[in-house]
Amino acid sequence: MFNPTVAMWLLLGSFVVFILLRMPVIFAIAVSSCITLFYVNIPLMSFIQQMGKGVDSFSLMAIPFFILAGEIMGAGGISDRLLQAANVIVGRFRGGLSYVNVLASMFFGHLSGSAVADVSSLGSIEIPMMEKGGYDKDFSVAVTVASSCQGVLIPPSHNMIIYSVAAGGVSVGALFMAGLVPGVMLGILMLILCAVISIIRHYPKGEAISFKEACKIIVSAVLALFTAVIILVGVTAGLFTATESAAIACIYAFIISVFVYKELKFSLMPKLLMNTIKTLAMVFSLIAAANAFGWLLAFLKVPTLITEGLLAITTNKIVLLLLINLMLLVLGCIMDMAPLILIVTPILIPVISTLGMSKVQFGVMLIFNLAVGLCTPPVGSALFVGCGVGRINIERTVKAMLPFYGIMVAGLLLVTFVPEISLFLPRILGFQI
Repeated sequence: MFNPTVAMWLLLGSFVVFILLRMPVIFAIAVSSCITLFYVNIPLMSFIQQMGKGVDSFSLMAIPFFILAGEIMGAGGISDRLLQAANVIVGRFRGGLSYVNVLASMFFGHLSGSAVADVSSLGSIEIPMMEKGGYDKDFSVAVTVASSCQGVLIPPSHNMIIYSVAAGGVSVGALFMAGLVPGVMLGILMLILCAVISIIRHYPKGEAISFKEACKIIVSAVLALFTAVIILVGVTAGLFTATESAAIACIYAFIISVFVYKELKFSLMPKLLMNTIKTLAMVFSLIAAANAFGWLLAFLKVPTLITEGLLAITTNKIVLLLLINLMLLVLGCIMDMAPLILIVTPILIPVISTLGMSKVQFGVMLIFNLAVGLCTPPVGSALFVGCGVGRINIERTVKAMLPFYGIMVAGLLLVTFVPEISLFLPRILGFQI
């Protein structure tokens, strides 16, 4: 007979130790789970079966298509056209290139759903362009990294699909629509901050573009943005599922990149497919391992204990939500987004249900929290990629990002305490929230 308390601390304690030892998350999950299984005398095959159940979901089939679509768009000239379109809209104002950076990230993140893809594809163009235009390097990198976080909120986001599965089948369409307004709101807050900094530092104005050239650029970019229209209209109108929309968007992006823009060569496809497979292997392995880990947590009644523990501290809804946000922000600093979604969702769902919060709103709050983690040390992937592309040390970049952290936390608090920001669109479109 095993002691449940000992088993719980054995599972969580060994997991934390392995993470601190910099063991890959998948192996940290698997090894800590196996140690606990031996202690509680559960057959290892049960763990393997739960891993299989974790990836046995139709919704997850959308992820490979979204990843491939992002790879195609990054290599097919779409990012360049979105950057030019953003320059047409806001480039002529003081600090215009910083606005271009934020707006281009909003457009591209809207299509790729990946902060890292945003930084790596757009950052290599934006950062040198801003430096050449008279902007400080640390500010250029900070804007690029911070603005990339919009991509995980604005649909389509494969992280929303992962949350949907982890939360027990929340509507993907509702989550997509719920993330749209907060994502755009975050972009507007960053535009305001860029305007203030640009005025204080006397950054230059951009050059005006002729009407004829502007029309040409906008028309070219509209074809790229139509990828998002296919997904959003198709899913919200019920024409097809998120998985079907991802496949159609992937085909559309391929046609536009190869036959219209003519920048994607067939010879590049094996490389793009290999990149997709590598990313997919990592994501699905995490989903499988985390599902089994979550099953073991539920078996040991960890979610119930955490719910009771938090409610024992206080029953004040505001304080509890602040504690949850603080915990997620800290976890986001030390772990990547996908495994955190899979691990904390089944633990915190009972807590937010007690508080009367919608799973849809919590999903946006969770993704928003972890988006901040993408650009914070020590493991922020978007931060590391941005520093690599900009060839600048992390310490200098983090210092320049402090105002952006403040803006992101302000946006997070709005999403947390004003439900209509995330629930307005899903509600008027008739989704169950």
